[in-house]
Amino acid sequence: MLSMYNIIDKTKHTERLSIQEVSYLVKGYVDGTIPDYQMSAWLMAVCLNGLSKEETFYLTDCMKRSGEILSWESVEGITADKHSTGGVGDKTTLIVAPIVASCGVKMPKMSGRGLGHTGGTIDKLESIPNFNVELSHTDFIKTINEVGCAIVSQSGNLTPADKKIYALRDVTATVDSIPLISSSIMSKKLALNSDCIVLDVKCGSGAFMKDIADATTLANLMVDIGKFYNKRCTALITDMNAPLGYNVGNSLEVIEAIETLKGNTRGNLLDLCVELSTEIVSTALNTDYVTVKDKVLDAISSGKALETFSKMIEYQGGNAKIVDDYSIFDVPRYSYEVKSKVSGYIQSIDSQEVGIASLNLGAGRHTKSDSIDYSAGIVFNHQLGDSISIGDTIATLYSSKVTDPSQVEDSLLKAITINAQKPIIKDIVISCIN
Repeated sequence: MLSMYNIIDKTKHTERLSIQEVSYLVKGYVDGTIPDYQMSAWLMAVCLNGLSKEETFYLTDCMKRSGEILSWESVEGITADKHSTGGVGDKTTLIVAPIVASCGVKMPKMSGRGLGHTGGTIDKLESIPNFNVELSHTDFIKTINEVGCAIVSQSGNLTPADKKIYALRDVTATVDSIPLISSSIMSKKLALNSDCIVLDVKCGSGAFMKDIADATTLANLMVDIGKFYNKRCTALITDMNAPLGYNVGNSLEVIEAIETLKGNTRGNLLDLCVELSTEIVSTALNTDYVTVKDKVLDAISSGKALETFSKMIEYQGGNAKIVDDYSIFDVPRYSYEVKSKVSGYIQSIDSQEVGIASLNLGAGRHTKSDSIDYSAGIVFNHQLGDSISIGDTIATLYSSKVTDPSQVEDSLLKAITINAQKPIIKDIVISCIN
């Protein structure tokens, strides 16, 4: 006879669970027959002892099947999905989706809101006046077919088991478990049901995975899950020891995304977007990397990707004029220049501290009920490796809420390490797993 007591006891003693036992605990927790205290005990046992690969597959499958599984039969062409494990200044979806669509691969994308010090794609898009992230299914499919991509808020019917379990993990210190992280992410990706999946696994100070070993373990496990369910699935392990790009904050990041699509920016953001787009298109179309990279670069230089982004905004009800007129965004009431107090080279920028600084300017939420200041954030004048002198402006702080940014300035300066030795700048992509 199945019982939650026995399931907890087996995981506590590193005995493997059957698919029937995993199904019992997931279904029981969703329908309320298994209480929080028993699920909490099991989650803690998983954090301490882990799960086997097979148990992780079972958990992923049961969470996937707890809600709706989408179908893209009415979408004309191959569909692709991308997932990032979260980072500071990570506006890659806004850039990658129109590039990939311009290269002939459809991207039906469901994204989330900001979480803690990391920003959310949906919050960024909602900084565009009238942009609708809640499209009907009919309008979603129409936009994908006619534009090539659409980005909407995640459906409430997808993976309800994951939502409920994650909420419990968040308050029971059981988030940091690789089997639980991988099953949470991949249950949503499998429920979205695109033909191929490319994962951007962040590693570094601003990421959940702080070291390469853990990031590699997580990436390998998620790719194995994808392949187990016959999905074309690859992962890039990417550096998150510094913010992506120059802008952090909602409308500020949309502006930088547009500038990137215009071909006006260089640096780690562009490099990563080109690599992710190339990986997605080559995986989806089974075409060699070099040929696809040329197509990706052409999508930017020709203006096709920018045109696709503008068209997506229009189809989703937003004001597409923002691609040429940034004054349409909310204009921040206050700005403050952060000056360097030393000379030298920028050695490091602590991404997590930058994210917290942006959050404290009003760009994120401390609680679920907080409203976002879409104009708030940080624009850096320099990136890693740049030479800087005393008195140079390192960054400008923006807000319509915070009138005295001195505390934010102090925390930002502490997040930036400057010394005399010029650092070696590493590639943004650390490795690829497929």
